[in-house]
Amino acid sequence: MNNIVMEPALTEAPESNETSASLLVKRLRQAIMTGELAPGSKLRLEALRTQLGLTISRSPLREALSRLGAEGMVLIEDNRGYRVIPVSEKNLREIAKLRVHAEGLALREAITNGDQAWADEVAAAEARLRAIKRSDCMTAQEQEAWEDAHRAFHLKLLEACDMPLLLNHCNTLHDLNDRYRRLFLARNPFDRDVNSEHGAIVAATLERNADLACALLAQHIQRTTQNICRSLAAQGLSSTG
Repeated sequence: MNNIVMEPALTEAPESNETSASLLVKRLRQAIMTGELAPGSKLRLEALRTQLGLTISRSPLREALSRLGAEGMVLIEDNRGYRVIPVSEKNLREIAKLRVHAEGLALREAITNGDQAWADEVAAAEARLRAIKRSDCMTAQEQEAWEDAHRAFHLKLLEACDMPLLLNHCNTLHDLNDRYRRLFLARNPFDRDVNSEHGAIVAATLERNADLACALLAQHIQRTTQNICRSLAAQGLSSTG
């Protein structure tokens, strides 16, 4: 499993509590998404502080885990602490179905409301992603560069919807889906031309063809879901969680 590149250890600085809290949530979220904190694993506070090099007290760590619980990344167990959400086909299919509906709505609104500057930024985001060559022997840094560009592309598509609550929901669903996709890629070779799928979505978007763009986005999400479900079944995890 690829290791994530950690930021400098967080400290409790009263003048930057908000920034520190956000960085802590980001660090824990990334560790869960990359599998460094394995699906279903117990999250013991002292062990987390040691593993992630944190120099903070238990209170902000609990708050960060609670925030990740609200996002669906962490399972909060009564009187038993915290656990990384397990993986299962049922959970993945729910996430994918929600993504199709939420991102479809956001993309349709973005195509209606987005100006030419947004359209140019969508094309530029797709070009940056396409420029990163994927292979089965990518380094951890190269893989993270692709992941960052991939996330930026998908979120740029939706950005012009001008619906902050919907965008926040889409961001959360994308993170939940990405955890499955990253775990899948750790065990499987790249299996299709994702660049062509992204390019087709962008072409329809730039043509302001909302019906086609949303249909292609839905197919893109569903293809990935089917591939991951097959991988989960092969690992005996299809009914876990």
